[in-house]
Amino acid sequence: MDTFDEIKDSFEGDDDELIENLEIKVDPGQSLLRIDKYLGHHIRNTSRNRIQNAIDTDSVMVNGRPVKSSYKVKPNDLISISLAAAPKMPTEVLPEDLPLEIVYEDDEVLVINKAQEMVVHPGHGNYSGTLVNALVHHFSNLPTTPDGKVRPGLVHRIDKGTSGLLVIAKTEFAMQFLAKQFADHTTERTYYALIWGEPKEQKGTINAHIGRGFKDRRMSDVFPDGEHGKEAITHYEVLKTMRYVSLIKCNLETGRTHQIRAHMKYLGHPLFNDATYGGDKVLRGDLFTKYKQFVENCFEIIPRQALHAKSLGFLHPKTKEWMQFDSELPEDLQKVLEKWDHYLQYK
Repeated sequence: MDTFDEIKDSFEGDDDELIENLEIKVDPGQSLLRIDKYLGHHIRNTSRNRIQNAIDTDSVMVNGRPVKSSYKVKPNDLISISLAAAPKMPTEVLPEDLPLEIVYEDDEVLVINKAQEMVVHPGHGNYSGTLVNALVHHFSNLPTTPDGKVRPGLVHRIDKGTSGLLVIAKTEFAMQFLAKQFADHTTERTYYALIWGEPKEQKGTINAHIGRGFKDRRMSDVFPDGEHGKEAITHYEVLKTMRYVSLIKCNLETGRTHQIRAHMKYLGHPLFNDATYGGDKVLRGDLFTKYKQFVENCFEIIPRQALHAKSLGFLHPKTKEWMQFDSELPEDLQKVLEKWDHYLQYK
């Protein structure tokens, strides 16, 4: 079972935390001024290039409508800006020669198949061995802050203990372009998960707010009445039932921390061997010794939550073409599925 620090460090934040949203109400006495120059004067610690990228990706709105750089701000205009933001990390990120399974790469983007044990970015208890450490080593031209610090191009994240596909931005423009897609929920993300039990409905949508837990800050809690947290939408479909467990497919509209894990627990079907959400116990099936031993053997094969980010789709920042990627199920999840199939044949 994970230690407290390991579980805490896997709580890496919602995807929309990688977007910085700002609102500026123009002063009633403001004279006409190009919006790119106006924002350069009014937004601290940013660059002209970053502002221009935001304008070019329709991430700068005036009174609810996107504008071009030539737009001249007027008194009382309401300006909304969404800027790609780097996650909070240590001041210095050291490069490390770590293996990366690269699925696709060009001058703008990198798509990788993340190993389940890899943490995405450095944080308390994980200052090395992360995806960001590997990116700093492998690629010399990642986006940077105005003071020259590396911004690792993260536009979404995957929990520690979850395997699968991630897209990384290699340029400032790509980072802004992709971050806006994730913020607008126009990307396609499909996960496969092994869960305990069988949902009543073969297909369904879970629309229930998710926020950091009040009782246990390591977890995400579900708030179905929307009184806390943020909107979270998961579409699921049962692909295969195996008496006591089911293989499901989940499509995400939003990117909340532990979204699938929290939503499936809320439905009463936690992910197989998900220690944080109670899936690391025998929750369905016989109480006979041989069955318990079988489940424990499965836990040993996949010593993590049984969750894999299988497919990923997005518009390419430069070509504007739709890019679609798919990955094979990891070996540990495949072996567990085979064991359940074999178990059922003798029941």
